[in-house]
Amino acid sequence: MLSRRGFALGLSALSLTGCASAPLGASTGLAADLRPSPNAGYDRWVAGFQGRAQARGISSQTLRAAFRGAGYLPGVIKRDRNQTEFKRSLEDYLSIAVSDKRLQKGRAAYSRHQSLLRDLEARYGVDAEIIAAIWGLESFFGDRRGDVPVISATSTLAYDGRRGTFFEKQLIAALEILQRGDVTAANMTGSWAGAMGHTQFIPTSYQAFAVDHNGDGRRDIWSEDPTDALASTAAYLARNGWKRGLKWGGEQGQATFTGRSLQPQPGGPVFVVTQNFNALKRYNNSDSYAIGVGHLADRIAGAGPLRGEFPPDENGLTKDNRITLQQRLNARGFDVGTPDGVVGPKTRAAISAFEKQQGLPESGTPSQALLRRLR
Repeated sequence: MLSRRGFALGLSALSLTGCASAPLGASTGLAADLRPSPNAGYDRWVAGFQGRAQARGISSQTLRAAFRGAGYLPGVIKRDRNQTEFKRSLEDYLSIAVSDKRLQKGRAAYSRHQSLLRDLEARYGVDAEIIAAIWGLESFFGDRRGDVPVISATSTLAYDGRRGTFFEKQLIAALEILQRGDVTAANMTGSWAGAMGHTQFIPTSYQAFAVDHNGDGRRDIWSEDPTDALASTAAYLARNGWKRGLKWGGEQGQATFTGRSLQPQPGGPVFVVTQNFNALKRYNNSDSYAIGVGHLADRIAGAGPLRGEFPPDENGLTKDNRITLQQRLNARGFDVGTPDGVVGPKTRAAISAFEKQQGLPESGTPSQALLRRLR
């Protein structure tokens, strides 16, 4: 089966960065390096590509409309080159993926769209809460769909050549979507790497799995109305092994079904997972992602937090310790944002600033000693 993404974008692609996008179609909110920049090499590449596209059945009219205003985006290459290869612990991942804010927003979104979600469950066999949870992780329930023009993004990456064959394929698919009339070039926006809409489909996966659920003749995953996007997600899972009526999994000791055991973080909770867990991994090939979707879905449905505890981190701090440290830094005037126990760049910068104030070596690293000093 075709992978939805086909390439790894890292956890930032899951809308776990806390950085909201501007509204769809808005260019004023784009970073300067995500706006077209003159590049003669890119222009020559586009001229050559258009011949290949026409040979694939893309009309001159579609090409003119697609590339009107499109251009080379230096920020796309920068982001592609700077993808950080790191792995969050499951504890940190879940702290973000199933944060109080995401859960509160998810329950509200589920309530608003319950009729649609239940209809999709009946039609495709995919639990309504699972569909909602994917929506929540992919675009924060539609708030972070991305506002980078897909034609510019995919053509920039195809021209760059590092993954040129893959992104030229995505560009051709995007042009075919435009030619079919599902969306206009101006409204075909997404992430810097071309993932689109409420549930972040790349163009080839859109072609394979997107559906027109509301019957208006267009498979519209970009607009404020999430109907087609959520239906497309349900269709994707249904065609990638989701079994109707089977849970994705659950925490060991709480599960009422059989499956294989999984402990993603040594010393942390153990999960029992089913074939539907594997279907979730077809959406994003990560154990943490699949557990994040499943646990968020369970919490939206009214379940409580995990009962199992996670061990202290490599610095000897528990999540409660890290939250306390963040709270004390905030109280001292060193802004870490909302204390959540996840030590990211903002927390490390705050620690460094505190260490500098105290005349200490600037490590930016949390520790028990730092926690005691902040009392």
